[in-house]
Amino acid sequence: MPTIAYEDLTPGRTFDLGKVEVDRAEMLAFAERFDPQPFHLDEEAGRNSVLGGLCASGWFTASLWMRGYVDHVLADSTSQGSPGGNELAWLAPVFPGDVLHLGMEVNSQRRSQSKPNLGLVEITGTADRNGERVLRFTFVAMFGTREQD
Repeated sequence: MPTIAYEDLTPGRTFDLGKVEVDRAEMLAFAERFDPQPFHLDEEAGRNSVLGGLCASGWFTASLWMRGYVDHVLADSTSQGSPGGNELAWLAPVFPGDVLHLGMEVNSQRRSQSKPNLGLVEITGTADRNGERVLRFTFVAMFGTREQD
């Protein structure tokens, strides 16, 4: 049985999802493929933008968080995916070489009424750089229960 199941994801529980350094080459490759805006691809365009420099796509930053979530929670869990979220905020630009501390907090949980062996867990994911929050989002995750009705 996986270590983390619905019953373990109680409101207020937090998880440290590790730290990650923003790799310039990975950041650029992601931008070239998925978000080719000039300030994500070109130093000068980044400097001339309101962002102040070549910066990561917010989607890249969210992908870094997702990797931490998989490595520290989902890989050893009863995860059944996610039906989506209701908040996504890119609070500050992220630059090559930044070290992001990734975390999550469980906001609430409830059992599915139609599938009693499934729980719905609202989670807030975060990424911080030197104590400054750069990413925050809230979503619902589905986890299997240990208890089989």
